[in-house]
Amino acid sequence: MTQNTPSGLPGHLEPAYRVTDALDIDYYEVFADIPAADREVWQRARAYGESVQAELTQAWDEYRYPLQVVEGLGAAGLLGDGVEHPDVELLSPLAAGLVNMELSRIDGSLGTVLAVQGGLALRTVALFGSDEQQNRYVKPLAAGTMPGAFALTEPDHGSDSAGLETQATRQTDGSWVLNGTKKWIGNGAAGGVTFVWARVDSEGAEDHGGVRCFAVPQETAGYHGEVIPGKASLRAIDQAYITLTDVSLPADAVLPGTHTFKDASTVLYATRLGVAWSALGHATGCFEAALSYANQRKQFGKYLSQHQLVQERLTRMLSELTTMQLYCAQLAELEAAGKLRPTQASLAKYNNTRLARRIAVEARDLMGGNGILLEHGVIRHMADIEAITTYEGTESVQALLIGRDLTGKSAFA
Repeated sequence: MTQNTPSGLPGHLEPAYRVTDALDIDYYEVFADIPAADREVWQRARAYGESVQAELTQAWDEYRYPLQVVEGLGAAGLLGDGVEHPDVELLSPLAAGLVNMELSRIDGSLGTVLAVQGGLALRTVALFGSDEQQNRYVKPLAAGTMPGAFALTEPDHGSDSAGLETQATRQTDGSWVLNGTKKWIGNGAAGGVTFVWARVDSEGAEDHGGVRCFAVPQETAGYHGEVIPGKASLRAIDQAYITLTDVSLPADAVLPGTHTFKDASTVLYATRLGVAWSALGHATGCFEAALSYANQRKQFGKYLSQHQLVQERLTRMLSELTTMQLYCAQLAELEAAGKLRPTQASLAKYNNTRLARRIAVEARDLMGGNGILLEHGVIRHMADIEAITTYEGTESVQALLIGRDLTGKSAFA
């Protein structure tokens, strides 16, 4: 058996080189003068994240989803993601972003729990659900006592999600039957509720061919969620492959505010900016680890941080990290003023995921062979960045969205 160390990490994951606590790398003081209320939420996220960090590191290593962290996030009031609803603690765009950043700095799976539970599932029902649906789902989703999933992506429709093939057929009594498949659905096999997006197949009906969303309790007959095996990223949260076979739903299962794919896009636009914050968190974690390592590791008779090439690499990483911080801060200001455009969120995601990748590569290489050990965190961040680069729209899709905005011409097929 592996003997646990005092830190709570198994012995083989105990770091020899420790990241200095709460470095708060903010060279331009981007977040120095934020409102006290926003800082309190940020500190709350840090306290909770650090309390479960060792558990998540081990869970990542074991490819295991510790579902209790969802409830812990809810108890700490961290699942709101800026969603406006009377039953949800309202966070400013800046506070919501800082929570996302901090959780991702600690662990990418933790940040993804927030993105799925709060950013996607909770936001969907808060924006588009009936009063009864909101009364049923908002509180438990915000509390983390009911796992929530957002099922849009399909095996054959990822980047072209507007072409979704899952069908919702209206019956003569107004009820619905769903058939189709979904893939990469966070919390899709966690035993809660899944908000399934489907195309209406009802000849003669006004909404025939439209896209609507349905609240589907995962215990519903015909719903089968299977955890996707073999992931090399975000290993401490499950994504599911979902099969919907003649899933019978009552008439009031449809979210009345949903009618077209644009409604799904509204949710995605809101979470896309969250990915930019998440990338910043990952990059911050990598930079902190590299800086601490350079100040503790000796080679050729002196600390790595005393070598010219290392100082130049740290400077390059800092310049990219500061760029990411400025992007996020400006976008939070635009969102708070109601001026944020979807393509501006796309540019932030495009920029920050690219820079996060570069910082992770630099940090991993700077740490030499130790950089591939999970105990130092960088290789885990590096793998997780690969996932966030893809979800909520790949880099290529973001470029095409921005390009269409710039030129007025669509390059989509």
